[in-house]
Amino acid sequence: MDTGRRPDEICKLPLDCLERDGDGEPVLVYDNRKALRNGRRLPIAKAAAALIIEQQQRVRARFPDTAAKDLALLPTPVANPHGTKPLTASWLGVRHRAWVVSLPEFLVPTVVEVAGERVTKMLPFDKGKIFPYAYRHTYAQRHADAGIPVDALRVLMDHRQLDTTQRYYRVSEKRQREAVERVTAMQFDRHGKRVWRQVKAVLDSEHARRAIGETQVPYGTCTEPSNVAAGGHDCPVRFRCVGCSHFRTDVSYLPDLEAYLADLLRNRERLAAFTDADDWAKGEAMPSDDEITRVRRLVRRVRDELDDLTDEDRVQIQQAVTVVRRTRADVVSLGMPKVRQPLPDIRPERTA
Repeated sequence: MDTGRRPDEICKLPLDCLERDGDGEPVLVYDNRKALRNGRRLPIAKAAAALIIEQQQRVRARFPDTAAKDLALLPTPVANPHGTKPLTASWLGVRHRAWVVSLPEFLVPTVVEVAGERVTKMLPFDKGKIFPYAYRHTYAQRHADAGIPVDALRVLMDHRQLDTTQRYYRVSEKRQREAVERVTAMQFDRHGKRVWRQVKAVLDSEHARRAIGETQVPYGTCTEPSNVAAGGHDCPVRFRCVGCSHFRTDVSYLPDLEAYLADLLRNRERLAAFTDADDWAKGEAMPSDDEITRVRRLVRRVRDELDDLTDEDRVQIQQAVTVVRRTRADVVSLGMPKVRQPLPDIRPERTA
């Protein structure tokens, strides 16, 4: 519960798994068997370290004649006269299930539908959801709720990729709201001019934003009333949002805007070299210079605003962008192909 390690990693801990860092704080040394990375070091709380020390003392008292280096921290009680054989994850799972079943019911607030209305009732928690590996997800969720940056949480979870870590937790409504308000404070119109306004966002756990009076469109949002009412399906300049006065974008869409610009430039080059089509067909398919100029200017203005931020503000914006992009469900569902790009690098450029 306190370390977030996989059940098999905990079961196979050696007796001498506890060390101290340079400041004297406890560190758990374990083997990440799934990723074949041994000797991993995890900072742990003093309370967790105290439990380990108590268990070490019990094991030493039970197997006084076995060398400490050969002992398991959690020796199996089956056919293990010298204490060298650790518990198995399956044995732990069976005993853990029996313990969970013996617990009284936990009543938790649950939203249910009664007579067509959503109401909150105190209902028993499903004990089937309590199993050893679930504690790893709980560990990630607690740290995420405490505001630990995802890159730091990736290290704690010992994952190689950020997206692996992000699958272990959900972003709370409070963090979503804070992230949306921070990101939307850096909102721009189609000319790249900064749009300052107070955001009143309505959020749930599945969507980053359902802003009142606007709808999602490619690379941003639209505020045109009839198009908003139609959910983005009633626009006469469909997919040419950057040329419309009702278009708004923010820093979280920067990767999409940059990918859009790259696509425009790439398509222009391909069409210029394509000789197997009539001029009228190529002319309609050719991205206009005005569109390319508008998108390029917009990207540059967003980048310039980011460069003017302090390092502290830039880190906060980066964290907010991470939350917004992770929780934004299907950025565009209007028939446009989705562009999946990494998060924007908003650090200032360093010159030699």
